Amino acid sequence: MVNVNDIKNGMTVQDEGNIYQVLEFSHVKPGKGAAFVKMKLKNLRTGSIVEKTYNSSVKLEKANIQRKPMQYLYNAGDAYSFMDMTTYEQVELTSSQIGDNLKFLKENLTVDLVYFGTELIGINLPEKIDYVITETEQAVKGNTSSGAMKDATLENGMTIKVPLFINEGEAVIISTSDGKYVSRSK
Repeated sequence: MVNVNDIKNGMTVQDEGNIYQVLEFSHVKPGKGAAFVKMKLKNLRTGSIVEKTYNSSVKLEKANIQRKPMQYLYNAGDAYSFMDMTTYEQVELTSSQIGDNLKFLKENLTVDLVYFGTELIGINLPEKIDYVITETEQAVKGNTSSGAMKDATLENGMTIKVPLFINEGEAVIISTSDGKYVSRSK
């Protein structure tokens, strides 16, 4: 058990049968009355974000989360296969288990599968991923302005905005937090 006064960002806790990751917290000491802690929590099972307020004397149970690095292999219908690179054990996930992270998957990408005990909760992607541009328009000379962007299709089929100087066949780095272009790949 951990006192809510000792909570830190990134911690995982259990409350009312749910598993939460602490996104933000703030200790509030009003002029009158008892102190309390306001928290913004992400439900690791559903992905929803909730705000909760706790009395400063409350204790929450710490959730023991394990992350297991695995490589994405392929999909067959709604089943997505991942392999442990040390034991070669394979695990299949459905698109609902992967959620919004599905659009970032590409073959041979290493991700972390997140477990609570034996329950598979979901996957964590790397912060940034390299992709190859498979289709984009050529920039027209003289048709440039500061910060101009164009559409580009990535090797996984996702369409993003990239600067005009990016050409077909180039490797770029994409942020998985917002799905935006970061830079050219080195």
